[in-house]
Amino acid sequence: MTVVDLHEVASSRLRQEAQRYTRCRRELVEVLAESDAPLTILEVLEAGRGLAQSSAYRNLAVLEQAGVVHRIIASHEHARYELAQDLTEHHHHLICSRCGAVRDFTVPDALEADLERTLRATATSNDFDADHHRLDLVGVCAACR
Repeated sequence: MTVVDLHEVASSRLRQEAQRYTRCRRELVEVLAESDAPLTILEVLEAGRGLAQSSAYRNLAVLEQAGVVHRIIASHEHARYELAQDLTEHHHHLICSRCGAVRDFTVPDALEADLERTLRATATSNDFDADHHRLDLVGVCAACR
């Protein structure tokens, strides 16, 4: 998705929530779009130009509610933010339970298709309507080992 399209989608989703696409929200979307991994609030603030911490928290919550941003809870102390998956590519996460680091990973298309089929069958057999799936592998990263 191009940056222009990304901003149009973000603006549209915010309007549906009766919210405006402010300069701060635009800046947050740009910071997350430029990152190759989910970011902590401190990393967002370091990358953002002049974002206030209280404003960033509040605006990330609004962006999350509008479906523009996804929050990943890595542990009780760590939350990270990324653009919602439908605005990027489908991926999964490696989450370190010690330091809270999160890395994205993808699997080969054939494996993703098998996974989707298996999860859809699981949902059906449990009378559940699944919209999508996320796969988080939780463990200990190399730096913490």
